[in-house]
Formats: sequence, structure tokens, C-alpha cells
Amino acid sequence: MNFQDNLLKWYKINKRLLPWRETQDPYKIWVSEIMLQQTQVKTVIDYYNRFIKVFPNVEALSKATEDEMHRLWQGLGYYSRADKMMLCAKEVVKNHQGQFPKDHKDMLSLPGIGPYTAGAVLSIAYNMPFPAVDGNVMRVISRQFNIQEDISIPRTRKVFEEKVQSILPKDVRHFNQALMELGALICTPKNPKCEICPVMNSCMGYKAKNVELLPIKTKKTKKTNHIMAVAYVKCEDQIMITKRPNRGILANLWGFPIIEVHSKDEAIKEMVNELQEIYGLEVEYIAQKNQAKHIFTHRIWEMQFFEFKGKNKVMIDFPNVKWLPEDEIKDFHFPTAFKKLLGLQKGRDFNKRSRQRN
Repeated sequence: MNFQDNLLKWYKINKRLLPWRETQDPYKIWVSEIMLQQTQVKTVIDYYNRFIKVFPNVEALSKATEDEMHRLWQGLGYYSRADKMMLCAKEVVKNHQGQFPKDHKDMLSLPGIGPYTAGAVLSIAYNMPFPAVDGNVMRVISRQFNIQEDISIPRTRKVFEEKVQSILPKDVRHFNQALMELGALICTPKNPKCEICPVMNSCMGYKAKNVELLPIKTKKTKKTNHIMAVAYVKCEDQIMITKRPNRGILANLWGFPIIEVHSKDEAIKEMVNELQEIYGLEVEYIAQKNQAKHIFTHRIWEMQFFEFKGKNKVMIDFPNVKWLPEDEIKDFHFPTAFKKLLGLQKGRDFNKRSRQRN
């Protein structure tokens, strides 16, 4: 038996039972693939099941509101994925009669869909001969064929896509999933289980004793630290929240006024100026309410949470502002960073995840 046959045989017996593997519906496969970006399988399962229950098809999702979508997405992080999903659903309904296209170029033209997602949906839903190359697949292929290319370089992905394309069997649907599954369960980044690997005999990297060295990947850029001042402004028993800009970190999400400051010593002064200049809000400093750290992909927020008393309750269109009773704050669907400051999210950073399907 060759590499493909051995891998498919192993997958049939050992694959994990996951809800999105029980369907060939391109919509449900697409939902799972978007959720699995930067998020572990065990986390996604419950989110996926809730999501499909609320939005069972692309037509239902195309009618979703931003608040509905963000409420379901809360805790998954990387909210731009959710925003692009809504745009994608609307386009599928409007321009493709509510069906995900089978044409590769048409699939790539949809918002939020890149080469990996396009290949995954087309191959798994339609059994079309397209590779689906993610981090797991690049690791497996680099070891199986002893490929010495640096996977941190974007153009290297093409090398792996061409290699997978050249070995695709007729059963593309299960082969692509088998590659991902092997990378998640056996051919892991550290301490791979070579002794029980179903394709060990054909693994060039194993024969060359290069498994632990592959794939070649240069180190990531070091995360940068940013001191952030966050304002908890209370006026007449209500708290002010504001909607963030439509670009950048936590785009279009509601939270507290927040700015980057030069130092912790200057944080209160700079925040008072910000509230005056941007919101037209006169405030009196009360006390430091809390502090917390939140880790993003390339940066770390060291947040200082200050309480202020507002002398006037402003209502402006930009930035968009809301005032809520203090006892309703805990029920508002804030991003994890702000929930940490409220003491609602302790000891877990939902944005510090890698795309590992394990």
C-alpha cells in the first residue's frame, strides 16, 4: 500500500467523531473551518453546535444582526472572522442563489475565504481535487517528503499546495481530512508519535532523522508591550460604554474608553484629557478599579482600569456612546479583554491560541 492508502485506512479507523464530519453541507463545513482558525477543536465544538442551532443555513446567517453574531461569537476572539462571515453569507445568498460555489475562483472571491478555506470546503463538501493546506498539513508533508522550505515565508505555502495537489487520490474528501488529523494526533509539533505512525515506512524525514527539525520555521516576531488606560465612567448610576472604530483591534465591538499611554504615572492625566477632547466629558478621578493583562497575536495590553465620576452625561454619534445601569454591565457582551477588567474572565486568555486541531 502507498502513502495515500495507508493514511486513508488509518483515518477511517482512528478519526475523531466531530459534528462537522457528519455532514457534506458546504455551509456547515465552512462554519467549522472559520471557527477552527486560531482555535482548538475542543473549544469549537460547543460554539459550532450553538451556532448551527441558531443559524442552520446560509440564508439564516445572511439575516443576522451584528449583535446576534457577536453574542454567539463571544469568547472565540478574532471578531473580524465573525464580521466577514456575515458579509460572506450575504454574498452567497445574493450572488450564488444561496449555494456555495463549486468554482474555485468564485469561492476565493467570497469575503474571508482564502486558499485553505476554499480548498477545504470544495474538497470536503464536493470531493473536488483541491488541496487544503494548513499548519498541520505543512508539518506532515514537510516530514513525509523531507521538504526543507521555511514555512514562515508566505510563498512557501505554494510549494506545499503543489505537493499535496500532486498526490491527491480520488477520495479527496477524506484524504485532506486525514492529513489534518494525522498532524493533530500523531505528527505533532513536539514529540511526534513516529512509532505508531501509519505512514512511518514512507516518511523521508524519519529515514533522514529530520523529524524533530521539520518543518523549518523561523521564530515569530516578539510581542510588544503596550500600557493601556481604560475608563469606567459613572454618571447618575449609569456607566458609559463606547463602540470601537471599524478597523484595528476589537473593531466594531463595544467596550470602555481605552487609550495607549506613555507610562502608568501619566495614565490618569492622559485619560482625563481623552474623555474631555474626544467625548466632551468632564470627569473627576475616583480610584483605580482593577488591572489586567491581555495577550493578542503580536502585542500585550497591560491595562489599568480607572473609575471616574462624570459631571455630565454626553450623547454623541462618533464615537458611538451608550449609558447603561451599573448592574447591567455584567450582562453586556464585551470582548474578553474588558471582561477581565470587570473580573468576569480570570486566568484564561481566549486570544492566545494557535491553529491546532487537537
